[in-house]
Amino acid sequence: MASAFTQPFKSSTTKTISFTSGKGGVGKTVLLSNIAIHMARQGKKMLILDGDFAMANVDIVFGVRAKGTIHDVIFGKKSVEEIMMEVHPGIHLIPGGSGLYELQYMNKFQKRALVDQISRVNKKFDFMLVDTAPGIDDNVLDLNSAAQEICVVVTPDPSSLTDAYALIKVLNQRQKEERFSIICNQVSSENDGLALFQKLSDVTAKFLSVGLDYKGYIPYDPDLSRAVRNQQLLSVSNVFAPVNRLIMRLAENVCRAQEPNQAKGGIQFYWEQLLNLA
Repeated sequence: MASAFTQPFKSSTTKTISFTSGKGGVGKTVLLSNIAIHMARQGKKMLILDGDFAMANVDIVFGVRAKGTIHDVIFGKKSVEEIMMEVHPGIHLIPGGSGLYELQYMNKFQKRALVDQISRVNKKFDFMLVDTAPGIDDNVLDLNSAAQEICVVVTPDPSSLTDAYALIKVLNQRQKEERFSIICNQVSSENDGLALFQKLSDVTAKFLSVGLDYKGYIPYDPDLSRAVRNQQLLSVSNVFAPVNRLIMRLAENVCRAQEPNQAKGGIQFYWEQLLNLA
């Protein structure tokens, strides 16, 4: 009997979630990658889109080398299935590349051809996690607004908090986004994570009409820092590290998240939104 993973995916069954931040250095890519591993261990079929088009590095985090990027697909050098790679059991990656800047210059025929390729990918995924670049440039805004759920990663660094608010404000005012999930990273304790979330919640409540959902926290942890320095994923290199329990809890929170924005659909519709075809 054919496994479910070999059946053509139905975009409506795939939840799309972006992981984003107002500034760099908040540990977003490492956090996303470790969460994806825990979700895959729960039996979820995962797809990661590396959307940091200037500094694409999800393949490096997983210890593999990309055999192509979305840039090659845009210019007709490779198909989506040719660049898609399995980086861990149950996890596939669409590598990023500077070529996504050319998305804005594609004509409607080229954009539709790309979406048609995506729709024919012969795999089924439960989740697509999108790793965006930090900041508020147009690519970041588009990648986030096309997703069904937006996870903003914030740290206790005052500039991280300020920039996270700026990102939420721009997404709300320009893209009309009203709901955001918040992950507090590199905090000293659970109480500090809740306090950091409350700070962000207070300022957004004062100036914006948005809803924030607290997903959880990850403390600053020497095991996690050591794994990053060694270009390893802690969920693989040290499965018994205490912080893995908290990463697993975050993964469970992602899986149990509120009903996604059905108006945005799944993978195919994500790309239609991104390319302004929807």
